[in-house]
Amino acid sequence: MRNQALTLQDEPTRQNFLPFHTPTIGEEEIAAAVDVLRSGWLTTGSKAKEFERDFALFTGARYAVAVNSATAALHLALAAAGTKEGDEVIVPAMTFTATAEVVCYFKARPVLVDCERDTLNLDVDRLEAAVTPRTRAIIPVHFAGQACDMDRIMDFARAHRVTVIEDAAHALPSLYRKRMIGAIGDITCFSFYATKTITTGEGGMATTDNPQWAERMRVLSLHGISHDAWKRYSAEGSWYYEVMSAGYKYNLTDLAASLGIEQLKKCHAFYEARRRISAMYRAAFAGVPEITIPACRPDVQHAWHLYVIQLKLQRLKIGRGQFIEELRSENIGASVHFIPLHLHPYYRDTFGCRPEDFPAATAVYERIVSLPIYPKMTDADVNDVIRAVTRIVERNRR
Repeated sequence: MRNQALTLQDEPTRQNFLPFHTPTIGEEEIAAAVDVLRSGWLTTGSKAKEFERDFALFTGARYAVAVNSATAALHLALAAAGTKEGDEVIVPAMTFTATAEVVCYFKARPVLVDCERDTLNLDVDRLEAAVTPRTRAIIPVHFAGQACDMDRIMDFARAHRVTVIEDAAHALPSLYRKRMIGAIGDITCFSFYATKTITTGEGGMATTDNPQWAERMRVLSLHGISHDAWKRYSAEGSWYYEVMSAGYKYNLTDLAASLGIEQLKKCHAFYEARRRISAMYRAAFAGVPEITIPACRPDVQHAWHLYVIQLKLQRLKIGRGQFIEELRSENIGASVHFIPLHLHPYYRDTFGCRPEDFPAATAVYERIVSLPIYPKMTDADVNDVIRAVTRIVERNRR
């Protein structure tokens, strides 16, 4: 049903619906997947190892460990860092629940920190108030693909002897002061979920320069079984294996890895497409007084996984919810990233979080809207989004 804010004379911006995201899968990925299916080896094997090697080379990290999600990567990273019951881990309030829920797996406590109002990244100035003798790690999230202030975070972590585990689910290929995200923090965790900048459907990767941590994560990712346990079913393997630790079932399949190998080859081309779209949005919305466009620091390469505008609600007669509904009426998909953790019942009730404890995250949440940005979008698609946003603003401005 069309939104009541639209009159009968108004026609949608476009006739067909533009999804918020659609993955870009080519014939190369299809052929690679078919090759794996024909090989008879579908689970973790040589393709997963090839993907790890390619990804380590791409990011500049010494080691890469392929897993079935970024959540798994974060969990293994905390385990490698020695997280235990009673520890505390600093996480941003403005993130998806996975960043904090992995802390709870250890019966440790996620300590939330507010965000910057412009970048929505973790506010480094608030770290000092959050750290305690129990702090084990900091998990900065590179929101939307813009790198956090990693020099300050690393200096802070070294001063307090805590581990930095980067949540880089949005941040491929992001740069911080000409350094690739993936080779800065102690461990960096990436996502290859269907909506991410490259995809394996479901999947993730942990990168590190620490050989002990890499081996620990690798062993834990497959039931705690001794190194290269997957080879026991191949010609070069043996039936014998040893369980070194109580591990998990987090391994990435060769079928998924085959997609990742091909997607990684296109990562820079995908980035250029998203950068182009972001530039079109910036040019169109920079002069619209009802919209704040994303801030971009001069010393980073923003991956543009998300394009998040902020509505100046005091200038509009509608709220964010109705704005998104009107976008849908214009046949444009949109989303919200994120509902801050402290506003969810679990974190509110378990840890006593209150909206006023995180004023920046609380305030920006009410006004953020994520617009479509992905390589399959044509210029016509982007212009349709621009036209729809502009129309909604024009008919609802105060």
